[in-house]
Amino acid sequence: MADDASPGELTHFDGAGAAHMVDVAAKPETPRMARARARVRMAPATLTKIEAGALGKGDVLGVARLGGISGAKQTATQIPLCHPVRITAVTIEFEIDAELPGVVVEATVEAVDRTGPEMEAMIAASTAALTIYDMCKAIDRGIEVVDLHLVEKRGGKSGHWLRDSK
Repeated sequence: MADDASPGELTHFDGAGAAHMVDVAAKPETPRMARARARVRMAPATLTKIEAGALGKGDVLGVARLGGISGAKQTATQIPLCHPVRITAVTIEFEIDAELPGVVVEATVEAVDRTGPEMEAMIAASTAALTIYDMCKAIDRGIEVVDLHLVEKRGGKSGHWLRDSK
């Protein structure tokens, strides 16, 4: 059974190597949280326009927040073997980083379920980042979405995990 996999073992493959959806029925429903981050690198002039709200399309970060929330809610339709997770909260935060230059996107997803919302947090962060790209591509085709990663997860059998800041 995939749930009995040892640490480091891939769980989305059965004994014969065929892809399958992990059976989570025996796992308890518990509160869970995951936080992911992405960076959106852009020209300094583009960042200045985002900060000033000077793009003709409106509030870039406000639209990106809605995109991230929507992305989290659609995760199970985007990732083939991902379970639908009962999300209880999604938070999307932005940090203007002049040294990048660009925007750091952080998505936190909370849920009560038998499996965690790590993929929901990753999809939320990437969708918010891609929304920023979409809103700004007319003035800056060189925008890059970089460094998408899980920052933290809590809950479930594996407990708390926090990315090493190194």
